[in-house]
Amino acid sequence: MSKLERANFSGKLGVILATAGSAVGLGNVWRFPYMTGENGGAVFILIYVACVLLLGIPCMISEFIIGRHGQANTARAFRKLSGGMPWSVIGYMGVLTGFLITSYYAVVAGWCLQYVWASLVGHLHGDPSYFQTYFSDFSSDPVKPVFWTVIILGITYLIIEHGVRDGIERASKLLMPILFLLLIVIVGASCMLPGANKGIEFLLKPDFGAINSNVFLSALGQAFYSLSIAMGCICTYASYFSKSTNLTSSAIQIGVIDSVVAILAGLMIFPAAFSVGVNPDSGPSLIFITLPNVFQQAFAAMPAVGYVISLLFFLLLSLAALTSLISLHEVSTAFLQEELIITRKKAAVIVTVFTCIIGAFCSLSLGDFEGLAFFKKTLFDWFDFVTGQIFLPVVGFLTCIFIGWFVPHKIVHDEFTNWGTLRGRFFHLYLFLVKYVCPICILFIFLHQFGLI
Repeated sequence: MSKLERANFSGKLGVILATAGSAVGLGNVWRFPYMTGENGGAVFILIYVACVLLLGIPCMISEFIIGRHGQANTARAFRKLSGGMPWSVIGYMGVLTGFLITSYYAVVAGWCLQYVWASLVGHLHGDPSYFQTYFSDFSSDPVKPVFWTVIILGITYLIIEHGVRDGIERASKLLMPILFLLLIVIVGASCMLPGANKGIEFLLKPDFGAINSNVFLSALGQAFYSLSIAMGCICTYASYFSKSTNLTSSAIQIGVIDSVVAILAGLMIFPAAFSVGVNPDSGPSLIFITLPNVFQQAFAAMPAVGYVISLLFFLLLSLAALTSLISLHEVSTAFLQEELIITRKKAAVIVTVFTCIIGAFCSLSLGDFEGLAFFKKTLFDWFDFVTGQIFLPVVGFLTCIFIGWFVPHKIVHDEFTNWGTLRGRFFHLYLFLVKYVCPICILFIFLHQFGLI
């Protein structure tokens, strides 16, 4: 595919909504709330926002520069900018990371669809032990989770095969406003519950005594995870940007949207949790085990309202998962389409089929299939561990080193300033952050994950 033939987003709104849709996902609506609950509430949010500014936005701009300059899939973009090996390996690692995450992320996205269905037919009611049993039985079932995994990947395929403007951009313009509307509705309902003020205070009144090194490093890791850095998504989407797209402005706007969604997710969950006396540090089980019980208790006097809120919440979760899944799928689709010189439809079919197969094995590993567990970890857990704790920080670290120390500064400056049409007043600050601050922060995250610091 030549440079002139390459598809692109139709305008600024398409760029912002599509790329924000990539960043906004389960990392915001699922991971951010429980990380906030485990790390002191408001003080974690303050540190997280600072980390988005110091780490997330410079890393995002770096991927923007590589993607737009290369005008190709992530692997080829690195290859073009580096002139070949060994730096091009970073691009291939990014594509592989995106593909692997697509496979197991689709399993969790499928769980969200199951809970939409369960909410719709009224299955989510009972005592607290019921919700624990319900999730355990469902996630270990050999058929249902696989069915929903295939469904969500099938929906993703139908969007991807229609291309950049008619598929990705059109879906983003529809899904992102709906996601925001659902967020606002549920936040409003949650904040009006008796005792909700304690949850609001937990999120908005910082306790600086809760600050420690773990809070800082957790916030750094969450900023990295939440913005879809090093998964190939940002770089691939940037290859569809026009030459007039302001990379810095776009990165800041996407970072703001991402952070606002994360904070709204907290305002959606914690006021309801505090209103019924549920601890804010419920961990990863917060969404699928704790929250259905919270909604049932919080709206016990208005069961119809509780039914609607539960349904809307899991619909919101499904939409957030879908917007990220679209971008993850596109990383591999664009790679196959350009490297194998095949049609988008064929590339999308290949990616969908293989991610369905791998996703099915990841799902089955959570059940009674002992052959899908290695060294006390299930296949699902291994995918999560390898991508989240090894590939993401390694790719992110090497990307910063590549842009900061290897790529000629003239190329970086030209992309940053749109070839001199923008003032680029923050260029030297950006370069300082990407050369020194970001690599050091990412290295700390990496070492912290393994208990080395």
